[in-house]
Amino acid sequence: MKILVVDDHVLIREALRGVLKELRSDAEVLEACDGRQARQLATEHADIGLVLLDLNLPDADGFSMLAELRERYPGTSVVVLSAQQDRGSVVKALDLGALGFIPKSAPREVMLAALELVFAGGLYIPPEILTAQGAAPAQTQPSAARASPRDLGLTERQLEVLALMMRGKSNKAICRVLDVAEPTVKNHVTAIFKALKVTNRTEAVIAVIESGWEMPPAS
Repeated sequence: MKILVVDDHVLIREALRGVLKELRSDAEVLEACDGRQARQLATEHADIGLVLLDLNLPDADGFSMLAELRERYPGTSVVVLSAQQDRGSVVKALDLGALGFIPKSAPREVMLAALELVFAGGLYIPPEILTAQGAAPAQTQPSAARASPRDLGLTERQLEVLALMMRGKSNKAICRVLDVAEPTVKNHVTAIFKALKVTNRTEAVIAVIESGWEMPPAS
């Protein structure tokens, strides 16, 4: 497995290399200090499986870089690692397709657990984003929080779509996995939003996490 770490601080890259090697001793860890080098390495190594991306790069906007990576390399997972940890930044990163958002202030144990979750196909959201202060829609809808996805009227196909959304899959990626047309996926996503009483993918993911639902395995 190839992993690309994009951060302009040498010490942080070295620390992340140690964490990654602890989780995957056979991983090949590549390092980039800015957006230009990240693009170059991504082009040279098309088989990169995971990118750890700092939002504050000297030559690029981190969110733009995230969107670019997800567009050009849809099969590559991206996890944001940032000193910014406000709710708006987290939600924006997840909306752009990040599979996780790890604050740089997080202890080593938290980073290990977060990355292990991503390696297992999950999505990591900082616990503080799920607090009452963050007030996700699911917390203001107690009846929805107590219900199961099926209780909310979601079909088996919509549950499959939701499970894939939980893994950060875009609509186009879901189309490929389920072998259905994109308008069909969009209709399913709209139905999911309506059932969960949310307005975007990130809120849907947060609602599922807060509700403690056991989602079926994503294809």
